[in-house]
Amino acid sequence: MLPETLLGKYCSTTAAYDAILLHGRMVADKALAVARRLDNGLDLPFIGEAALLHDIGVALVQAPHIGCHGEEPYIRHGIIGREVLEREGLPRHALVCERHIGVGLTAADIVTQGLPLPPRDMVPISTEERIICFADLFFSKMPDKLEKEKSVDKVRQGLARFAAEKAAIFDRWLEEFGE
Repeated sequence: MLPETLLGKYCSTTAAYDAILLHGRMVADKALAVARRLDNGLDLPFIGEAALLHDIGVALVQAPHIGCHGEEPYIRHGIIGREVLEREGLPRHALVCERHIGVGLTAADIVTQGLPLPPRDMVPISTEERIICFADLFFSKMPDKLEKEKSVDKVRQGLARFAAEKAAIFDRWLEEFGE
């Protein structure tokens, strides 16, 4: 099933579909540009599909600003997306959903911050996962900011609010993936 069709299956409003799809396209374009620049045998079709689907779980959480009226808190969109894509027979794509939040969440992050998530590491592992996670950091799902790419400094500042080590991971990715 095409990513657009899958998103349509789970988005209950046109606003949600449009926001999640446009955000996914922005992330996919940046991720594919990074992957092509690296030119080292990465799975480009997977990167494109997984980037489009990485936020499918947003359709099922509380995000009224984009037309999503689910019961679950926004922070759970990654694990909800994983469950959705596993049911759809896309286990590799599902892992991207779970592992893409920020620069990834560790079990320690989850416990320390009291997040309503299972206490396990949810960090991007493969290069493809890291590239999608990296690209996602540059784009918002806010309706007035969907097509505006954040600056490197803005991304770094946003991550530093959570912990200095999150910004340091981003800086390592900048070295690895370029900008």
